Parts: sequence; C-alpha cells; structure tokens
Amino acid sequence: MTIFAGVVVALGWALETNTPGTRSLPEAEPHRTDDRASTERGANVAPTEPNPEATPTEPEGGRRADRVARFKRTLSAYVSLTKPRLMWLLCLVAAAAMALAAGPALEIRTVVLTLSGGVLAIGASGTFNHVLERDVDRRMNRTSDRPLAVDEVSVTNALVFGFALALASLWVFLRVNLLAAGLGLVAIAFYSVIYTLVLKPNTVQNTVLGGAAGALPALIGWAAVTGSVDLPGLGLAVVIFLWTPAHFYNLALAYKDDYERGGFPMLPVVRGEAVTRRHVLWYLGATLLAAVALAALAELGWIYAAATVLVGGIFLWAVVKLHRERTTQAAFRAFHASNAYLGTVLIAIVVDALVL
Repeated sequence: MTIFAGVVVALGWALETNTPGTRSLPEAEPHRTDDRASTERGANVAPTEPNPEATPTEPEGGRRADRVARFKRTLSAYVSLTKPRLMWLLCLVAAAAMALAAGPALEIRTVVLTLSGGVLAIGASGTFNHVLERDVDRRMNRTSDRPLAVDEVSVTNALVFGFALALASLWVFLRVNLLAAGLGLVAIAFYSVIYTLVLKPNTVQNTVLGGAAGALPALIGWAAVTGSVDLPGLGLAVVIFLWTPAHFYNLALAYKDDYERGGFPMLPVVRGEAVTRRHVLWYLGATLLAAVALAALAELGWIYAAATVLVGGIFLWAVVKLHRERTTQAAFRAFHASNAYLGTVLIAIVVDALVL
C-alpha cells in the first residue's frame, strides 16, 4: 500500500503540473506611488535600509497555502479514482486464496507481489469506471462529487493514470507468473468494459453477472501460488460470486431513487423492493451453502466453521430485520453485515490455512 500511495502521488502530481489551466492565486500587483509626491517627500525622508529579517509578504504566504491546498486536492482526487474502499476486501479475497493454496509454506514474496499487482489492477479498473460513468455520476447524489463529475481531474489525465496503473499491474503480475498476469488483465477488462459499459446500464441482472469481477481475485490468488486454477480456488470464487447480490442489493435498496435517476436498471427499480428483499435472502442462503461446500473442498477446520456460523447468523439476522422493517436504515444494516460476514470468513480462512 505504501508503494501504491507513492505511485498515486507521483503520477497524479506529474499529470496535474503538466496540464495547462490549473487554478492559482493571482500575482499581487506592485504598489505604485505618485511620482510627484515621491519627489517632494524624497528631500525630507531618509532612505531606509532593507531589513533582511522581514517576514514574507502576505501574497507569498497565500500562494504557498494555495499550493499546499492544491496538492492535497490533487492527491485526494487521484486516490478516490482508484476506489480505495474496494481494495481491502478484494485483496483479502486474494490473500485467502493464496493461503488455501500454499498453507504454512506461503512465501512472503508471492504475497507482496500478488497484492501489489491486485491493488494496481483495482486502481486501474476504478479509474476507467470513473471515466466511463462521469456523465451519469453528475446526475446521482451519491456520485455527483466524484473527481471527473466536478472536473477536478481531466478525462485525458484520468485515462493516462488508469493505463499507467494497468501497465504497472501487468508488470508486477508477470513477476509472479503468466496465468496471474492474464487473469489480472481479464479482471480489469471485465470490470471496466463488460460490467461498466455492457451489464450495468443494460440488464437487471447486472449485479449477479457483475459478481464475476469480485470472484476473479480468488482465481488470481490461487494461480499466483499454483500456476493453475483448481477446485478449492473455484470454490472460493463461487462463494464471492453468490455473496455479491446478497451484499449489493442492500445498497441498491438504499439508493433506489438515485439509481433510477442515473438510468440504471437495478433490481429494486425494475422489479420492486419486495422482490429485491427476497433475492437478498435467496442469495444469502446460497452463499451459506457454498461456504459449507468450501470447507469440505479445502478441508478447513474449526476456526473457519465457528466464524462462518457466527457471522452467518448475524448476516441472516440483519436480512430478516430488513424484511420486517423495510427501511433504508435496515438496508444499510444488512449491507454492513454482509461486509462483516465476508471479511470475517476470509480472515478465518487465512488463519485456518496458515496456522492449523
């Protein structure tokens, strides 16, 4: 993450400083005095020596403050393009897959390279998504303040930034193995083009089919260790794929009006909230069954079993409350419970595979 932050700062600052038209404070005009008055006063007023210890003038201090503020805005804008909130969970998916594949023999080098390549790939995908959805983002309350929606970053700079991250991701993944690199490129292309341009604006099944984007890190993590794709890695990918609708439909319920304003055919918009709540319950049930099947495929132990039962129960409770209360607050509660469920299950996989 430190390397990624450095890459973002360097790329973003280089792009912005080479882009004409950046805003800055106007130069202060030099103070002019009337020549006649100066001549008359010159005979009576002795010239003063310049004071080397004089404090900087206010305009200079203002310009310095403006430069610092502009740097912070630039950094924040480019970081937000990468969708950092998605990174921790997707990287945890890849880490769990690597732990399943290698067990206690997992090498630090493989972990560092795979997660670094994953972070760069996620950043590239997020950036391309921002570029392609910038016009829709302006119509939605939830996304109207995104960097391209408010013209904080130009489209050209965002594209250069996205391609730079994608190439960096490919270079890092190639240091792992060819299959991991290929799957990384597929993940970027799937989220940026197939999901963003084809699925999301055109089909009510966008969330279900888009779950493949979240499942790919499981295959990347497994491939990084084994150089192949095998049943346990596929089993983890299936868990993520089925979890995605149970997770994201809650957000679609909470932001139903916003998605309708943006023109996206989300399930609550097209088929109604009652149908969506039922689908959340169905996909939750499928996720829990897939989690049990994964335990058998990967021979996971009691830590995974205990975690799955505990957080699965909490997730189920939140979804039942959603059916009873039918409020935005209940939808957000189920959404956060879904995050807690997957995060806890993935951590349990890592601990179970590496320790037991």
